[in-house]
Amino acid sequence: MPIALDSTQSVIGRPYSRIEGPLKVSGRATYTSDVDLPGLLHAVPVCSTIASGKVTSLEFAAAEAMPGVQAVLHRGNIGRFYRISGNSIDGGYVDEARPPFDDDVIRYYGQYVALVIADTFEAASAAAAAIKVGYDVAPHDVRADLSTDAELKVESERGDAARAFDGAAVTLDETYVTPVETHNPIELHATVAQWDGEGYTFYETTQSISNHQGTLVQMLGLPKEKVRVISRYLGSGFGGKLWMWPHSLLAAAASRHTGRPVKLVLNRKMMFQNVGHRPVTQQRMRLSADANGKLTSIRHDYLNHRAILDAYSESCGEATPLLYSTPNLRVSAATVQRNVGSPTAMRGPGAVPGLYALESAMDELAVKLNLDPVEFRIMNEPSVDESTGLPFSSRHLVECLRTGAERFGWEKRTPGVASMKRDGLTLGWGVAACGWPGIRFSADATVDLRADGTARVVCGTQDIGTGTYTILAQLVAAQTGLPLEQIEVGLGDSALPLGPISGGSAATASVIPAVTDAARAAVDVVLAKAAALAESPFAGAKAESLAFSDGRVHRKGEAPKSGVPFGEILEAARMHAASGHGSAKGGFDDPLKKKWSIHSYGAHFAEVTWQPEIAQLRVSRVVTVIDAGRILNPKAGRNQIEGAVVMGVGMALFEHTMYDERYGAPINNNLADYIIASHADAPALDVSFLDYPDTIFNELGARGIAEIGLAGIAAAITGAVYHATGVRVRRLPVMIEDLLAAGKPA
Repeated sequence: MPIALDSTQSVIGRPYSRIEGPLKVSGRATYTSDVDLPGLLHAVPVCSTIASGKVTSLEFAAAEAMPGVQAVLHRGNIGRFYRISGNSIDGGYVDEARPPFDDDVIRYYGQYVALVIADTFEAASAAAAAIKVGYDVAPHDVRADLSTDAELKVESERGDAARAFDGAAVTLDETYVTPVETHNPIELHATVAQWDGEGYTFYETTQSISNHQGTLVQMLGLPKEKVRVISRYLGSGFGGKLWMWPHSLLAAAASRHTGRPVKLVLNRKMMFQNVGHRPVTQQRMRLSADANGKLTSIRHDYLNHRAILDAYSESCGEATPLLYSTPNLRVSAATVQRNVGSPTAMRGPGAVPGLYALESAMDELAVKLNLDPVEFRIMNEPSVDESTGLPFSSRHLVECLRTGAERFGWEKRTPGVASMKRDGLTLGWGVAACGWPGIRFSADATVDLRADGTARVVCGTQDIGTGTYTILAQLVAAQTGLPLEQIEVGLGDSALPLGPISGGSAATASVIPAVTDAARAAVDVVLAKAAALAESPFAGAKAESLAFSDGRVHRKGEAPKSGVPFGEILEAARMHAASGHGSAKGGFDDPLKKKWSIHSYGAHFAEVTWQPEIAQLRVSRVVTVIDAGRILNPKAGRNQIEGAVVMGVGMALFEHTMYDERYGAPINNNLADYIIASHADAPALDVSFLDYPDTIFNELGARGIAEIGLAGIAAAITGAVYHATGVRVRRLPVMIEDLLAAGKPA
């Protein structure tokens, strides 16, 4: 239901354009690789050309003698790096724990073995190509098939899922596979490191400046005050820029070695080797139901590949225990070693591949039961989180399904394969539910109300292209009544108060209490001065009898225009600014989650068109309804969901990184051969939000939305593919070879 907002909060929920937009479109926004410092040098890594073995020799004398080359760093001269004490969001977190050049062992293709530093990028590239590396080659394994005897570890269990399955009226037992997907933001990973003789300043492509700083502090062995990390703008990251990667340490060593600032920018090939990817997942789903369609059991056993040294788990089963009601459930997992770089979080880690499997299985079971897929999901709606017994803080998945069905026109669907036609094309319709946990991390913020009538809010978080600059301005405007153009926002610097990571759809929910409290504290300072100053029109009044709205101080119960601009109070007090600080705690061990199950939900409805004469498939239309509490900025929010849905089209139909099993190299390691969805592939999009503020989670009732739009969409698309073609695709992406079997219903 729509929520009435008072005048001081009318800014919340309005569709603002991003306040930093003019800087970006005019080219005035400075990204990491734009940074140019006096005396800047350029560094280019040398990457291994084997996937397993040992470095036996390194010939670099010729490279060192080339014009413009300043140095070649390798294991013998790079100096010492340390290991982090343990992965934590607040203190330091990495997916590739091994420091660069730590030993001579090669564990994946592209692993760094040397670094060239030169006056120009071209000179460094030429010298890097001239270095000769000798290897003792060992067998490697980059197979996508994860069949293994590895022992599965149970992650969630209730009842007896095996027994319920064996005795059920209707069962489904299928395996679903998602491939390696590679983060491909347009902005490449980059670091500019500057050593001043005592400490470093880093310009970084990072989604977590505070965590990046914490990791560098530990691995460089320096106190926190000697490491500063700056990331003003980010050309997206999709999770690949959440944690520090070894190239940051290489840039640090290069700057320290030369005494000059050093820029290191990865090339697109390195993006496929050295800075993470979504791993292969292989998920066996066993579902059972009674003859009426009530689920009696769910078993979800999943595998994902991991690096030789780093044990990354994709957490595919995190949504399975709570999305549907069933008395019997077991989720279990194992990882399988491969000679690949460390996997990492990719937009919607866990839930995205996990819900592809679960929602695909639900669709298949609905067909077996001869039930409408929407109604099948609704009839298995839980009343509490059955994995914990906790109540939901707010859950409106059924309304998402019903609203989406109405907006999509689902009542016109006929269930038969290839039974729907339009303009000579065969239509397929599919549906899937989605979910994502409500997460918040620790955050601090400072708000200054300045005598010139403007405000400044600062927080050591970052804007990765999702609209964080604008959200912080809206939060201050909601408390002060100032227009957004009078509010300056400072982000992207570890010298600012602690900010949250931009991951897990957590940044907005994390900053709400910190910024709101900081703004209120600054307002309180102004009101106290207004009451205390002899020159004030409110001299002698009690501060609690005064109000602050529309940027003016006035008596409670009177119109704002009866008062005076707050800047006049500060001028009279000879103050430059009234400052307020706010702080909020959070984390994966958030005590709130001991009382409530906090998640966002949604439903995707997808239409595909199929032209069997030429085997042409297209996602033509998607309707998405999201239940994520209050949406602070619907324009930015809708943009997030639309981008995620298009990314889901890529997941369903195009994206997969292929490894050459002979050499262990990712071979479609460029944007010509790694196909992503383009504007031409984007369907007609209809995105809407339910308005149920989750005030248990925070006072504005907002949960995160960046990930949830990608969760489930691939299953909706493959469900539509089955409806149109009769081909049930259980291994992503959908291939033309799969569809050539159309006309032979599964």
